[in-house]
Amino acid sequence: MTKGNLSSQDSTHRVCLWSGPRNVSTALMYAFAQRNDTRVIDEPLYGHYLQVSGADHPGSDEVIATMETDGQKVIQEVILGECNRPILFMKQMAHHLVKIDLGFLAQTINVLLIRDPFDVLRSLINQIPKPALHDTGIGIQTDLLYRFQELGQDLLVLDSTYLLKDPVGVLSRLCQRIGIPFQESMLSWPAGGRPEDGAWAPYWYHNVHKSTGFQPYRPKIDPFPLRLEGLLAECRPLYETLKSHAIV
Repeated sequence: MTKGNLSSQDSTHRVCLWSGPRNVSTALMYAFAQRNDTRVIDEPLYGHYLQVSGADHPGSDEVIATMETDGQKVIQEVILGECNRPILFMKQMAHHLVKIDLGFLAQTINVLLIRDPFDVLRSLINQIPKPALHDTGIGIQTDLLYRFQELGQDLLVLDSTYLLKDPVGVLSRLCQRIGIPFQESMLSWPAGGRPEDGAWAPYWYHNVHKSTGFQPYRPKIDPFPLRLEGLLAECRPLYETLKSHAIV
């Protein structure tokens, strides 16, 4: 069992899933949403990130207008705030952690969700035509891995390929290491969106809204964009470092 350094008064399992974009993170959020003991939150720091970074993302004005953009307030009132369920599962993007005090990470259960950049990049360019390393989140995920290690936390890493190939096995082992029981309900969900979906869902969630469970892993066979080969080379060693800790 792994927990952040929570006070004795706080029995909530506060799970932060630190993902990069296009990593099946929304599907994982939907899986946890099927549990009878869990509340899910979709990217609570997205508004903060867009406000302080000025990143040009689809629907950014709408996201900023509909979310709390004070990152420290989000941490205190949402991430560490009251929860009416034993488990609080928060889907987060690693690259949203900018201009913010990271001290709260000692009080959360932190899970890194990774995906082979060979697959990520060819999908990411549909929303971000000219991505840089920061947009993938993988460099920040690597930094987070070392931070969690320094905090003495269990290093919880999920690789989307392993997850899609064996949802039952990987989710069961993740739940065991988090300290919660696995529930079969996590394996399927109704097609369509969820009330927790962020305002950005129309731009990013097309595929997951068509799904009713984790889709079988299928290797990409279309040609890799030549213009992204340099970025792929940057991502590769970072991905391999993270993958070495993945739950299989």
